[in-house]
Amino acid sequence: MSAAQAETDAQQTGLSAWANRAVWHELETSFGAGLNFLRRWRDWRADAHRPGQLFYTAVDPEPVRLAELLQVAAHEPGLSALAQQLAAQWQALLPGVHRFVFEHERVLLTLCVGQARDWLPTLDAAVDQIWLTAPEPAVDSPDSPAAADGIDAIDSRSEATGQERDQARMLARLCLPGSRLDGSHASRALQAELVAAGFEIAKPHLEPDSAADAGLQARYAPHWQPRSALRQRAAAAGRHAVVVGGGLSGSAVAWSLAQRGWTVELLDQADEPAAGASALPAGLVAPHVSPDDGALSRLTRAGMRLTRQRAAELLQQGEQWAPSGVLEHQVEGKHSLPRTEIWQQSGLASSRVANAQQLADAGLAPGTAALWHGLASWLRPACLVRAQLDHPAIRWRGGCRVASVQALAEGSWRLLDEAGIELARAEQIVIAAAYDSRALLQASGLATPPLNPLRGQISWGALADLPAGTRALLPAAPVNGHGCFMSGTPGPDGRAAWIAGSTFERSVTEALLKPEDQFANRDKLLRLLPALGAALAPAFEQAGAWAGLRCTLPDRVPAVGPLDAQAWPGLHVCAGMGARGLTLSVLCGELLAALLHGEPWPVERKLAQSLLASRFVMTGNGLRGGPRAVPA
Repeated sequence: MSAAQAETDAQQTGLSAWANRAVWHELETSFGAGLNFLRRWRDWRADAHRPGQLFYTAVDPEPVRLAELLQVAAHEPGLSALAQQLAAQWQALLPGVHRFVFEHERVLLTLCVGQARDWLPTLDAAVDQIWLTAPEPAVDSPDSPAAADGIDAIDSRSEATGQERDQARMLARLCLPGSRLDGSHASRALQAELVAAGFEIAKPHLEPDSAADAGLQARYAPHWQPRSALRQRAAAAGRHAVVVGGGLSGSAVAWSLAQRGWTVELLDQADEPAAGASALPAGLVAPHVSPDDGALSRLTRAGMRLTRQRAAELLQQGEQWAPSGVLEHQVEGKHSLPRTEIWQQSGLASSRVANAQQLADAGLAPGTAALWHGLASWLRPACLVRAQLDHPAIRWRGGCRVASVQALAEGSWRLLDEAGIELARAEQIVIAAAYDSRALLQASGLATPPLNPLRGQISWGALADLPAGTRALLPAAPVNGHGCFMSGTPGPDGRAAWIAGSTFERSVTEALLKPEDQFANRDKLLRLLPALGAALAPAFEQAGAWAGLRCTLPDRVPAVGPLDAQAWPGLHVCAGMGARGLTLSVLCGELLAALLHGEPWPVERKLAQSLLASRFVMTGNGLRGGPRAVPA
């Protein structure tokens, strides 16, 4: 039997193991051409008893090229169409973690680009199935005889190297009792180390020229009680949560939980969803770049990918969003790309130096310092909010002003209005009310992350009202870098519009319209796009205006998850997106869901941890304490 046939048999045997499970997580130590993932995806689609969600984590130092991925999949029935879906997202695969979602976000691929020895220690989500597909270093003598059967093939650890011992321990660390391991390549020494780490070998991997089965099959069954540092998986579906705030953050959290079987009540003080900063007529989903490719740069790339996938799933392209790309004019030389070799390789980075045609399409002079963000897009925030709330497991309740929350002795939370009347209760609540989160937590006797208000105002006008000469200067794609400019998106009155701005005003707690901000936006446009700014300047005198209030945190990244899981179990926040709510809110919703469910993180573990709201407790910002629980 060939190694490929043994792998197929192992996959078929694994179908019964995942039957009717809420979540199933598989790990592949080398993604290769992607065939194993595509087969498992095909199996998932065909199985009436498939798990509710299939998580597939794979490691690869150098992702397969797009053409090869499509070519290899074309030779096996049922894989070509799936490969086409994967190919649509198979781009900008820099070293790091990349999340791909399919099947209405029920099949999720997490690709870790880099060496397995570097990535495996960072994983902390339990694995149900391991595919050991990477060839191991040869340690057996070329003329050593193949073992005849069973455990005799692995009766000696003397040949083991430190690398094999470490790999066996890393794989065992990720397993639960009963987790399976199948592989097409495993040296005798590695198999011996797997046994020492707690695996039972059901079928060893024998020598390639042996007539016996080539594939390794094992099960994690340690003869001791393993100590685990893995994050705990959530209970079965049917859990209930209350989310406060009906904007980008709240709707993203509600969607991510509802997709995992939760029933979600969303309380909003407004009469309609997306009434706050999420009512922005249109905004940009774009990355931050920096010479050191710091945390914010990597987070925004991950957020941009997830938001793009969510938009493609839920929104109407051309009317509610568009994968337009964004040109960033590097005004004052800000936000330059890293100068490492990997960033210079064609096809790896979605952000690169703008070419002559892209500059010309924006009306900028040749040689202007600018970047092109190929995966960026424009999007109408309110459309995304409503699409995320349009879920059968989400109940949106408007006109509900939550004035305080109260912990109950039974372990749940009450949400009260200003008269002290209970609006809802649940074991898990998420405060996602932007800057209002601060007042709500303080009124409840709870300390809050140091949220700060950030007021912004845009200017807009109908394209039809512009002179023909001015319309001829409009850029082909949105432009940012000193404020932003976009055109052709629907404006507040529904007509095709131009939008410029916004202003940034700190420490202002009301979204007031200010006439002077219209001229501030005009002056920004004059620097961002000089020719268009001069032609459009008269239009600012009659332009419409819209203002919103956002909130930021001192370290410029959001706060997600529990403030203190021990002191206030079940209380979470999701706030502090600043001006990047469109780019980061979907990521934050998925991160909170991963935290609650013990799922693979959608970004590198350190990046995920950098967003946790508990960082304010651990840095000594006085968040300890709070009210005592009261009887139900």
